[in-house]
Amino acid sequence: MSEYKPERPNSIGGQALIEGVMMRGKDKISIAVRKPDGEITLKVEDIKKKKDIKFFKLPIIRGIVALISSMIVGVRALTYSAEFFVEGDGTEEKGKFETWLYAKLGKKADDVILAFSIVFAFVFAMVLFGAVPTALVSFLRTVIESQLILSAIEGVMKIVIFIVYILMISQMKDIKRVFQYHGAEHKTIHCYESGQEVTVENARKFTTLHPRCGTSFIFFVLMISILVFTFISWDNVVTRLATKLVLFPVVTGLSYEMIRLAGKSNHPLVRALSWPGLMMQKITTNEPDDRQLEVAIIAFKSVLDEKDPSSACF
Repeated sequence: MSEYKPERPNSIGGQALIEGVMMRGKDKISIAVRKPDGEITLKVEDIKKKKDIKFFKLPIIRGIVALISSMIVGVRALTYSAEFFVEGDGTEEKGKFETWLYAKLGKKADDVILAFSIVFAFVFAMVLFGAVPTALVSFLRTVIESQLILSAIEGVMKIVIFIVYILMISQMKDIKRVFQYHGAEHKTIHCYESGQEVTVENARKFTTLHPRCGTSFIFFVLMISILVFTFISWDNVVTRLATKLVLFPVVTGLSYEMIRLAGKSNHPLVRALSWPGLMMQKITTNEPDDRQLEVAIIAFKSVLDEKDPSSACF
């Protein structure tokens, strides 16, 4: 496993979009999208300053806050990029529910739809990777008494479901394009961290795998959840599921600390723990073309704080 030793450490993070890339720095968020006509449109927004509450900066707590913030920003960015590729003239009628929602709430309806999207994504993930494995393994309680073995089987099943899910969506044409932009995002950040000038030519030669990737974060969530949930009793499946739901924020916070550590440390143990996530990135990232790298570089440079690059936020 190659070592990760950035000459210009930074914590700028990004997300692949539909024909675009979102980058998030310390003070700004940028979204670069290549429109159907080939032109690149760039949207840059200042990050709203929040009250400096020390509690939200505590280890684990900051991870929960970062996850919620990332989901909100990510869904908004994805929705924005998708608007450029709506079929037709983009003026199709809204459904009855949307029409009613906008009539009642006006511009606030967008926030309600955003919240619904995030809640739906969270529930879907909890059901697919949480409830389904637990429910299936619960049928084995009549033949397996060991709580440790049951939890191990549940953990393996959870990882298998995740891998199969990623492999399935990776076959979709549009998702393949998104994964290419994901690779462009990583190559761009690697190029900057190497100390080289961030250009298409320089970025092209770097790997698409990065230790501070959301894919690695998800894998840390899976591994840590397996360890933590091993100690939850199998006597009552409903109680087990409820306890897992309550402990999920803790798992998220611990995973965030691990991903931060992976981006800073070259300790053999940290590198070993990061390896599964990096291997998963071989599925969630594809080699980008030069046009995709161009989009990622434009987004990256728009949030880069050359005066204090290491202070950017993941």
